[in-house]
Amino acid sequence: MLRVSGSDIVDAEGNKIILKGAGLGGFLNMENFITGYSGHEFEHRAQLAEVLGKEDAQFYFDRLIHHFFTDEDAAFYASLGLNCIRIPFNYRHFINDLQPDVLKPEGFALLDRCVEICARHNIYVALDLHAAPGGQNQDWHSDSGISRAMFWEFKDHQDRAVALWEKIAAHYKGNPVIAGYNPLNEPADPTPDAQGHHGARLVAWYARAEQAIRAIDPDHILFIDGNTYAMDFRAFPDKPLPNAVYAMHDYSPMGFPTATQQYEGTAEQKAKLRASFERKVQFMRGHGVPIWNGEFGPVYADARTMAGGAAAADEVNAKRLALLREQLAIYAETGVSWSIWLYKDIGYQGMVYADPASAYMRLVGPFVAKKERLGVDFWGIVDKSGVGSVYDPFVKAFKDMVDPRFHDKKYPKIWTLERQVERVVRECLLSEYLGWELAELFRGKTRDQLEELAESFALRNCKQREGLNEILRKDVLGQISHAS
Repeated sequence: MLRVSGSDIVDAEGNKIILKGAGLGGFLNMENFITGYSGHEFEHRAQLAEVLGKEDAQFYFDRLIHHFFTDEDAAFYASLGLNCIRIPFNYRHFINDLQPDVLKPEGFALLDRCVEICARHNIYVALDLHAAPGGQNQDWHSDSGISRAMFWEFKDHQDRAVALWEKIAAHYKGNPVIAGYNPLNEPADPTPDAQGHHGARLVAWYARAEQAIRAIDPDHILFIDGNTYAMDFRAFPDKPLPNAVYAMHDYSPMGFPTATQQYEGTAEQKAKLRASFERKVQFMRGHGVPIWNGEFGPVYADARTMAGGAAAADEVNAKRLALLREQLAIYAETGVSWSIWLYKDIGYQGMVYADPASAYMRLVGPFVAKKERLGVDFWGIVDKSGVGSVYDPFVKAFKDMVDPRFHDKKYPKIWTLERQVERVVRECLLSEYLGWELAELFRGKTRDQLEELAESFALRNCKQREGLNEILRKDVLGQISHAS
């Protein structure tokens, strides 16, 4: 099994291992921009159950999960030289909120299938609790349905998460395929410590979870995300946890469609990338522990929706790939392990993505385009100006109602008041209403038709983002360097 030795991850013989791979988002934790629905996963599932009936809806989701990651995917993944996959999972696969004391065996069956597939292709697995009870952060991917991280306000939520990890540790104890456990994805705890740094409850929960897991499984690595979406370690104690890899996330605003500045490869931009990364890993550097960049990666332009068509999209994507190369070159300098976001989706970030001509994309494509126009899903927003006439006056009036002294009071403070408003109004409320509109597209579908829709995500029916995959392959071969 892998373990930590100083600032390195090593195998059983003591050989240094650098983990390189991707996150398997949209699978055991679904996300709106990855598969095209709006809002939150539990809403999406409930809305389809209302339209299709519970049994047919469950059949569809089961088949979608089946096709989303198979031996064919693992073989392709390994062919690029990637050696680890991060598997985000939703607590709802294990815990029924109305019967929380009984863990569902279905969750372990889903994880076991993935682990067995990866074992056959020599791929390590990092298990990532991406959505915890109550939501460990304020965003859609914690699947709470609200804009508060209630995980930090209810001890019962925290207890459930610890108990779940105890069961997972008992289940996978001694399994060498498991690289380690990622107890919480992107926690965002607003609780200040004595110095005023956010994350006091997070630090306490990590200490508790570590002891609980170690009492059962003393050997597997823990991948510890920083606070405030894996970017802030200021509240963390000076003594790192044993056999732990500390994880940060390194998304660059220059890689997003709504960025005010696109990446051009200037000296100033390169310095900004490096400074942002070094700020996030200051804790790891100072304590001599391994670094894992658990998520990063740009969002790519789509020729079908890009003004200017294919030529314009190609130009933008060349800049996004150049940004990615520069980030990888920075990581390579000190042997940072990484997990790009993400492996498979409908075309925003994935190494592979659903074919626009597939049955699924033919069905949901117009709905996805509407979401883009309305700016509903943050990751899928191409241009918010189309709804400016609606939201700009509203946000201005909202700001005028609030004393300016408190405009930046709400945590996370990296989000402006405008961002806080659009998260609640668009990404929580409007998105839920639109979810019923998507569900109606499935009405009357037979099981054969549902199978065809789910099968759109099978690797053989997907397209490959070849430029991205070639960069990842070159990095594995040690052929990535800083561009002049």
